[in-house]
Amino acid sequence: MNFFGVILPSAISIATVFLFGCLGETIMEKAGHLNLGIPGVMCLGTYGGCLGVAIYMHGNYENPNFAALLIVALLFSAIFSSIGALIYALLTVTLRCNQNVTGLALTTFGGGFADYFMSQVDQSHFAVASKTLSSHLTFPDTWGGAFGRIFLGHSFLVYLAIVLAIGTAIVLKYTKVGLSLRAVGENPGTADAAGINVTRYKYCAIVIGSIIAGFGGLFYVMNYVGGSWENSSTIQAFGWLAIALVIFTVWKPGLAILGSIIFGLLYILPNYVAGLSLVAKETFSLLPYVVTVLVLIVTSIIGKKGVQPPEALGLPYFREER
Repeated sequence: MNFFGVILPSAISIATVFLFGCLGETIMEKAGHLNLGIPGVMCLGTYGGCLGVAIYMHGNYENPNFAALLIVALLFSAIFSSIGALIYALLTVTLRCNQNVTGLALTTFGGGFADYFMSQVDQSHFAVASKTLSSHLTFPDTWGGAFGRIFLGHSFLVYLAIVLAIGTAIVLKYTKVGLSLRAVGENPGTADAAGINVTRYKYCAIVIGSIIAGFGGLFYVMNYVGGSWENSSTIQAFGWLAIALVIFTVWKPGLAILGSIIFGLLYILPNYVAGLSLVAKETFSLLPYVVTVLVLIVTSIIGKKGVQPPEALGLPYFREER
């Protein structure tokens, strides 16, 4: 097996799906919302992006422009992800419904919505659009080989995910907005008393986080699998793993880059190990969850504040009880 030339570049590519989902969920959890609807939101984002691609390609099949195609795909993905986000925010922030139940309902809705309406979208142009979106960045031949495939030979969205992860880490740690968001997730009552608009921060975190997560589903369909769509089950599986990755990376967006690559390796490694039975491959796929549980146990034992979830995570905020 060629680890650096084949396996690691492939892991980085599939890790992008995890990274988008993990970043979106992290932002929401920092605001105190455990959104189990991330798998459904990723499905909505996938459908929206694919719908935008289909509309664009209808009139630009012969010579699609990469920049225009990318903008349209991301814009439509963001719109549909936002719809799911606003449904979740309305129910959990404004109406104070149970976050877990609402999230699970959103996952069911998002998956069913995508499965039904994707069958109504003209997918004949997806292969051409996918090839355009998957265009590798150009790098000098002298930088080829394993180095080029690991660091330079990826889709634009791979680098976008990394930039978003670094940017999110900086915003959360060093800016007033990030401090206010973390305050809302830790103690919304105190944040409210300090003049922070708790509702606004929660809504913004849910919408922005959902948009980012939706990009993960879009990347998987349009880049990783070449524009094919069978059903939403695979994207939902990535969504659940992305939620687990948030725990694995102890709610730190910077660590999410490394954590997503590790999850990517665990996800694809069985395909490169000769002689594994189907049962062994399925068992191997459980490793990310097992590792996450172990991390959760260790961090609970350590008890250090920096590796714990936000204190108000999953709890509705009633201003009257402040």
